[in-house]
Amino acid sequence: MYRQARYLPAGDEGLLIEFGNEIHADIHQRVYAMARAVEEAAFQGIEEIIPSYRSLLVAYSPLVISFKDLTRRLRKIERGLSYGEAPKHRRVEIPTVYGGEFGPDLDFVAGHHGLTPEEVIHIHSSQDYLVYMLGFTPGFPYLGGDLGKIATPRLETPRMKVPAGSVGIAENQTGIYPIESPGGWRIIGRTPLKLFNPLEQPYFLLAAADLVRFVPIDEKRYGELLSGRP
Repeated sequence: MYRQARYLPAGDEGLLIEFGNEIHADIHQRVYAMARAVEEAAFQGIEEIIPSYRSLLVAYSPLVISFKDLTRRLRKIERGLSYGEAPKHRRVEIPTVYGGEFGPDLDFVAGHHGLTPEEVIHIHSSQDYLVYMLGFTPGFPYLGGDLGKIATPRLETPRMKVPAGSVGIAENQTGIYPIESPGGWRIIGRTPLKLFNPLEQPYFLLAAADLVRFVPIDEKRYGELLSGRP
């Protein structure tokens, strides 16, 4: 973690604020606190605020505010931040059916670590995961936790199509594919929930700083939830 954030240009219309050089919950807390403070300040010229693992991208209009003035105002906001109070996390449960056609890599993950599929499911669904950022595809959550015994490398050759809702593992991270797309994560399950809906507000089910817990369900319950039944 840096003692002071670094302010760097990101093209002609972006300013990148770096808080550290590693993935860590304390660094992300600073990113989140800064994002909230900038959002609340709501001064003219800022067009979008995009948090990530260790930095915050501020998109702005150079016709309204200069890079120098923007940096000065953002540094002032940063100096006024207090990190003593932990962010208030929204908790979201993600019902997930594991294995079979929904999780074609579950058996591989289990065999890779000398575990049973049931043990992999238990480990994966027994902790909360912090949403560090959304990216890759619209609404794709990069979830941080400690997969420990089930951390597994990506596929050597990515799949051309991964179904929407697929839950995957890549090294020590887990994530969810909001839409059908190519991907190289090890797919161990699938959720019927829609993580991205361009016809609704907000567009995304999850947001940075949410806490996610996977809840195992069976195929029957998956079908019920997919069809909108309570």
